[in-house]
Amino acid sequence: MKTRHTIIITIFILSLILSGCGKSEVETSQDPGLKGTITISGAWALYPMVVRWGEEFQKLHPDVQFDISAGGAGKGMADALAGAVDIGMVSRDIHPEEIKQGAFWVSVTKDAVFVTLNAQNPVWGDIKQRGITKEILIGIYITGEVTTWGQVVGRPEITDPIHIFTRSDACGAAETWAAYLGQKQEDLLGIGVYGDPGVLDAVIKDNLGIGYNNLNYAYDFDNGKPVAGALVAPLDMDGNGMASPEENYDTKEQAVNAVAQGNYPSPPARDLNLVTRGKPSGLVLSYISWILTDGQQFVAEAGYIPFTSEKLASELEKIK
Repeated sequence: MKTRHTIIITIFILSLILSGCGKSEVETSQDPGLKGTITISGAWALYPMVVRWGEEFQKLHPDVQFDISAGGAGKGMADALAGAVDIGMVSRDIHPEEIKQGAFWVSVTKDAVFVTLNAQNPVWGDIKQRGITKEILIGIYITGEVTTWGQVVGRPEITDPIHIFTRSDACGAAETWAAYLGQKQEDLLGIGVYGDPGVLDAVIKDNLGIGYNNLNYAYDFDNGKPVAGALVAPLDMDGNGMASPEENYDTKEQAVNAVAQGNYPSPPARDLNLVTRGKPSGLVLSYISWILTDGQQFVAEAGYIPFTSEKLASELEKIK
């Protein structure tokens, strides 16, 4: 009897040892932890979202560091193609010649460019009711035929001049805005100002100013209203001389919904992309894969427009 008990105990102990060995083998075969530094540069439009993603990814992988800088989509693409950074942030379509140079891109979220005005604009009451048509915006930014605020709202007695601001840096916002107006960034009229924050600051300081800004720069992150001193102009997209509720963007929520529901034109709504030189691998691949999966939970709360599950699946397939 004693021998039988001894055998049973021995078998039990051996099973524990073997199961422990098995667990150890599984653990050592897994990734012990991601380490390294990911360098990222580019579009102002994507910068706040990528910063947030970096913070959340670091919580899971404390040994991963990030070096993230804005500077425009043009810089992001150039840096990525030159190998100066691991990832470029690009807020526009990828050009065929860039693909030939080795640009590999994945779309990660969506936003849009909006018309920004000074809060003391002399005809805001009319604009709020009427909206601004695409034809008027072409007259302001492309042909130069619309030069006064009175012309914008059909009131020739108002002769206050329009002070136009545009981007001085090669960027997705300007390219997307120009595309909406049927042209290219270099065709846009106005005083060139560097960066998204720079354009908004110029408009806030000039009661006759007009500019264009990415969603997350036009609105205050905390209260969801246009940044203090600025207004986001409604677009009269159907040209009926009235700004419908769907064409008003008084809050960030309204703006996001307009883009998400397809009530805002594309362009200036567009996908935002991460670009690498060739297909990503290693740490960069792990980071981008996480963005397209678990990282998507932070998109809406950061003020961006989430992709559909089908779109995300398509982008994930690209990096397999």
